[in-house]
Amino acid sequence: MTPVETQAIVKLSLLAAFADGDKHDRERDEIKRIAEGLSDSGGMNLPAFCQDVLMKRVSLAELVAALESRDAKQLAYEMAVCVCDADGTQSETEKRFLAEVRTLLGLEAAAAERFSKDAESMASAPLEVLPAVTAAAAGVAGSAMVPAAATSPASLPAAAARPLVDEAVLDKSILDAAILNGALELLPETLSTMAIIPLQMKLVYGIGKAHGYELDSGHVKDFLATVGVGLTSQYLEQAGRKLLGGLLGKVGGGLLRGLGNQAVSSGMSFAATYALGHVAKRYYAGGRTLSTQMLKDTYASVAQEAQGIQTRYLPAIQEKARTLNPSQVLSMVRGR
Repeated sequence: MTPVETQAIVKLSLLAAFADGDKHDRERDEIKRIAEGLSDSGGMNLPAFCQDVLMKRVSLAELVAALESRDAKQLAYEMAVCVCDADGTQSETEKRFLAEVRTLLGLEAAAAERFSKDAESMASAPLEVLPAVTAAAAGVAGSAMVPAAATSPASLPAAAARPLVDEAVLDKSILDAAILNGALELLPETLSTMAIIPLQMKLVYGIGKAHGYELDSGHVKDFLATVGVGLTSQYLEQAGRKLLGGLLGKVGGGLLRGLGNQAVSSGMSFAATYALGHVAKRYYAGGRTLSTQMLKDTYASVAQEAQGIQTRYLPAIQEKARTLNPSQVLSMVRGR
């Protein structure tokens, strides 16, 4: 793709991020922060573009006109779909937006619909417990239980009892999840990038369940938002950096070009997943008594630690990436 096409796709993705007009101020601020970071990577004034989007001073037709190759048009549509699905299934407004994008791009309807359905199935996948996280709970079959804390918020009833948890097994499950998501960050397909968020949600859900808490997707999303992990903004940052580095698209065999070179990848998916897992473990093991600020501070501290150890696990991340293909990724998210 040409630099003009690449920039148009990033800008179209930002437009998709605000398509529903219902973003929380916290998420809007995070998207603006991501735009500033992406501007550093791609030589673009995306913060100004964010403002243009919010003020409705940008034309979808203008962006589409900048996309000449079929690959660029297809990738633009795929990224728009994934951005709209990053925080859950598409709203009616987002569906209309994506239909307009598909029409203006001149894409074949059936193929576009298949991709959109795959993305929707990821976004709506049930929060089933990952097997490794289940194994960490020693209280499943009648082992000793400890009372749940009585300080749980009214929005989420406290568990009657919390099972004893095998900390070593749980720590390994968190590391394995971080390595998997780090590997997904190395893959070029748009759906592989999108899979990172639902897998993070499954991890947090499983950790809560291992400690005796029954969560739903709303509670898990609230947890991620509380520690400072935005769903739409996280996808934008992951996919945007890969796109600006020339690493997002269709590649034969499903492997990233230059798999051994991770220079354009910040390893953010490894760090974010590792930090989410360990903060969730502390939060639910402690009866959910950490304050919002303590959660934010703990997440920031553990994420920094994870960035420091990420290079140690880079060979494992790269090897995992070599074994993955898009169909496997879909199955993992769907729990099959």
